[in-house]
Amino acid sequence: MTHVGTLDPFSTPTVKLERLFGRPEIEVFAKLDLLQLSGSTKERTASSLIGSLMASGRLEPGGLIVESTSGNLGIALARQSGVRGIGFVAVVDENANRSALELMRAYGARIELVRTPVDGNKLAARRQRVQELLGENPGAVTTNQYGSPDNPDAHFTTTMPEFMDAVDGRLDMLFVATSTTGTLLGCQRYLRLHHPETKLVAVDAVGSVLFGGEEGVRRFPGLGAGIVPELALQADPDVVCRIDEIDMVRGCRMLARREGILAGASTGAIVAAMGRDLPGIEEGTRIGFLVHDSGVPYLHTVYDDDWVRSNLGSEPEPDTVAEVLGASPR
Repeated sequence: MTHVGTLDPFSTPTVKLERLFGRPEIEVFAKLDLLQLSGSTKERTASSLIGSLMASGRLEPGGLIVESTSGNLGIALARQSGVRGIGFVAVVDENANRSALELMRAYGARIELVRTPVDGNKLAARRQRVQELLGENPGAVTTNQYGSPDNPDAHFTTTMPEFMDAVDGRLDMLFVATSTTGTLLGCQRYLRLHHPETKLVAVDAVGSVLFGGEEGVRRFPGLGAGIVPELALQADPDVVCRIDEIDMVRGCRMLARREGILAGASTGAIVAAMGRDLPGIEEGTRIGFLVHDSGVPYLHTVYDDDWVRSNLGSEPEPDTVAEVLGASPR
């Protein structure tokens, strides 16, 4: 596939949301990275990671990539590896969405499932298996999404310039979901350099150890972490907001019903975080957030009432906006 025309191949639209919170005195802007070819902002990350490896000569067509990923990056790496003639092994854990695994396989990826270890640290177990596979496959490389500077660079050079250009450089707050913290770090570097007045809010999961959090059970991939990745040591958001999984579900459903945007769990967490801050946000404030991924891989979880009841022990549908955004710990 060769891009034609003048539009950047990774450029996605930014839209103003007017129905989500019913607060017309507060402007809310969403960058729709769920419209990337692979369905998430990780399309940018995958391109940056693979492009750098190929430019350095460490990876050539016909080579092999091994990466620990149970979700969006795996889908993006699978797509981009396929079109570049590169093999790809996705090391996943038991939290991986069934739909995400099906998408990876559809692009030609091989799936390596790591069972949950005794200590419960899925991420550490996945990363250990990556190292084992690299040893078993001479010449194979890992994109190292947890430590490579090419991860945040993708968002410093593309995501943030696009977003800020779309809003005329004026945002009071930017909400970004965290996992490897690559997206967050790229946004942080851009804002601190060009728009230091914009407050950066990191949205994390309850049960994540990022930013001093307490480890706990997490069922959704792509938000939070069981260990502190290398990139996270450089991340310094202005605010950290931790969200319970049931509030992620309700945030996703509210975004779908009110704005017609079907997004994944990390974006649902952002909706919950923004809404929880609403009472203290002043009139005229301009808020921005990334719609990190599509909700399609979450149809069997976030959008499945029976799954939510069985796994989260709560009714998935809120009665009021306040119930959606009410009582998660900060």
